[in-house]
Amino acid sequence: MAKRKTKTNFIGIKVTAEQVALLSRLQKTLDLHTKTEVILRALSLADRLYSAGSSASLEVPSGLGNNLPDIVSRSELAKFEAEARQYVNTVEQAKNKSREVIREVTQELSKTDEILTRYQGDGSALIQALLELQRENRWLSEDTLKWVGRKLGVPLTQIYHVATFYKAFSLVPRGRHSVSVCLGTACQVRGAPRLLDKVMDTLGIRAGETSRDMQFSLDTVNCLGCCALGPVMVVDGEYHSNPSTEELKKIIAACA
Repeated sequence: MAKRKTKTNFIGIKVTAEQVALLSRLQKTLDLHTKTEVILRALSLADRLYSAGSSASLEVPSGLGNNLPDIVSRSELAKFEAEARQYVNTVEQAKNKSREVIREVTQELSKTDEILTRYQGDGSALIQALLELQRENRWLSEDTLKWVGRKLGVPLTQIYHVATFYKAFSLVPRGRHSVSVCLGTACQVRGAPRLLDKVMDTLGIRAGETSRDMQFSLDTVNCLGCCALGPVMVVDGEYHSNPSTEELKKIIAACA
């Protein structure tokens, strides 16, 4: 049966009903000195998490007391310690992820500010500014659009209207390399669907998706303006006419 979370908190940390029961049994059985030692050891990890300026790696203290009565089994205490260790690992991962996200957002907004400063608050340059930001970041995040509105004095609703109207803009992260396959009439009759299948097999993604490593985004278009070369695909602005499977692999490998 899954453990049910309770509303009980120890210095800000929720514990399971099973852990509450264990501590309750300890409190009823042990004398004051031993009880305090057990509880403080069990929760010492949480104390460290809230210590200001502490950058040392967190370790779970071994042993919650050596003279415990038979009512509390060693396996129960070992289980408690294992859960505490798992909790610490989870918190550490969350802290590291938070630092990474903050660093990425800061870098993105720094580049955004540098670009927007060149437009000196000119709201009429909105589309040009967004195009430049799209090329720089490969997408337009919510933070970026808010910063655009602040720097250019343009309402956020207007910015979103422009960003969603033009296909040149993306509101979701895009891969470092852009791959487009033409499915226009001329390319269709010359085997565009087969070319698209080869591209999807090579990249391991479907049209409209981005690879997990954020290296490639695959799209389909209705025309690339070079019907005589069909079927055609474009990789980072470079046109390729009906590449074979081997040629396609070389094209993709050259992007790495």
